[in-house]
Amino acid sequence: MVPKPAPDVTRRSEKSRRAIYAAALSLVAEVGYPKTTVEGIAARAGVGKQTIYRWWSSKADVLLEAFLDLADQTARPAGPETAGPETAGIPDTGDLAADLKAVLRATVDELLDPRFDAPARALTAEGVVNEQLGRVFVARLLEPQLQLYVARLRSAQDAGHVRRDVDPRIALELFVSPLAQRWLQHTGPITHDYTDTLVDYALYGLAPR
Repeated sequence: MVPKPAPDVTRRSEKSRRAIYAAALSLVAEVGYPKTTVEGIAARAGVGKQTIYRWWSSKADVLLEAFLDLADQTARPAGPETAGPETAGIPDTGDLAADLKAVLRATVDELLDPRFDAPARALTAEGVVNEQLGRVFVARLLEPQLQLYVARLRSAQDAGHVRRDVDPRIALELFVSPLAQRWLQHTGPITHDYTDTLVDYALYGLAPR
């Protein structure tokens, strides 16, 4: 009698993890963060609640990891040169404007992806009224992304392309913050042309040249 092969626990665990990611993101997009529960995520994913608590300590941890994975999945098809700031460093080709435009174009594509848009809006909105959650998501998700811009701007300073007295952490907000506001509040369309213009305005100013 031929013995049956042992079940692949690794594959089964990965399948469950992916089901939990998908369940968490779809649920928070549908009902919002406050009404999203570990029990609800488990039921939708088809796993036991204990499975979730074995890997994560709270629903916030589940959603954070699911969101990071989603960012990676949506950026990956673009390739390393245009991947979003969530998953890759900002390219340094020696042309700061071109590099910033490339990464912001990838960010626009991500923000317009339906898989990303709904859960991102739900979590961002909750972070505004839930200070504790907002701080966690800023510290663990947003700030690491922003530090990639800081690194690229510092490289530009070393190359003499940006003034030494410029604070990179403040400077990056000239093009990142308007995009975030327009996306969140629907104050206008977000397009590649829009983010290209933000970069031009930030780097070259509004005064006549």
